[in-house]
Amino acid sequence: MAAEPTSHPQASAPAASIAPPLLEIVIVVSDGAREHVRACLESLRRFPLEFGPMVVHVVDNASTDGAPEMIRGEYPEVQLHSLPWNAGFCIANNVVLRQAKARYVLLLNPDTEVTPGALDWMIKLMDSRPDIGMASCRLVQPDGTFDHAAKRSFPTPLGALAHFTGVGRRAADSRLSQYRAPELDELDSGEVDAVNGAFMLVRDTALEQVGPLDEGYWLYMDDLDWCYRFKHEGWKVFYDGSVTCIHVKGGTTVEARRSGRHRGLKHNLAFHRSMGRFYRKFYAGPRPLVDTVIYTAIMGKFVIAAARSTVARKKIL
Repeated sequence: MAAEPTSHPQASAPAASIAPPLLEIVIVVSDGAREHVRACLESLRRFPLEFGPMVVHVVDNASTDGAPEMIRGEYPEVQLHSLPWNAGFCIANNVVLRQAKARYVLLLNPDTEVTPGALDWMIKLMDSRPDIGMASCRLVQPDGTFDHAAKRSFPTPLGALAHFTGVGRRAADSRLSQYRAPELDELDSGEVDAVNGAFMLVRDTALEQVGPLDEGYWLYMDDLDWCYRFKHEGWKVFYDGSVTCIHVKGGTTVEARRSGRHRGLKHNLAFHRSMGRFYRKFYAGPRPLVDTVIYTAIMGKFVIAAARSTVARKKIL
């Protein structure tokens, strides 16, 4: 991964209105996501927030597929921020998070589509529950399949092992399926450890206390990190299964779309580095021997995942 500049470029967007909106939405796009972001913006245009004014921001990570031109031409109401390099998820979102003035900010993936009334429902939920710092809704894939990453628990070593080996995705044992927060059904509503970065609605006062996303992550685990920090500061993270939005899994990275969701080396490295960073920040220290085992396991998983992805991608190509 190329070294990131130490200073962030200024956003090239129109000046904000004097009266702040109730909601600001941040969508980060990278190369190859043009059609996804078009569908996302179209859903926001069709089903906007009715409860109060909203502003939509798109932060472009140096796309070369015509996405910025499409947004300027077809969605002039959108505030477009252009970055000169692929800064990743956190830096790009933070461009807007650091200047947001709204009571609520929604981080929304470009491969999502909102549904009628979803935004109003979620805003009213936050208004009625001042203890909630972050909230999300039920996410389904285009075929209606539930996206289990919509609600999660912070991983235990057993839960992580079960999840990544696939056992936890089929097991009825709550200890093995722990990462998927099995105590809460997909149609239920309640407090969880973490929600998916594809749809993260945050309160301004919570954002001010917790701070923006950790830019030490380029991609992956950044949403889990942010949720952990929200919980640590005493804010509730809430999942509402009564509202549904669409999420195209793997639709935000061009290489995933080209290779059947098998990560390339760059993304595999980023994923496993992020796993190590999350563990180091929040779990490491008290038991050095356990730390060594965990880091060795992450490295071993990276080697296996990179090898399997290489083989799978060659077969597809």
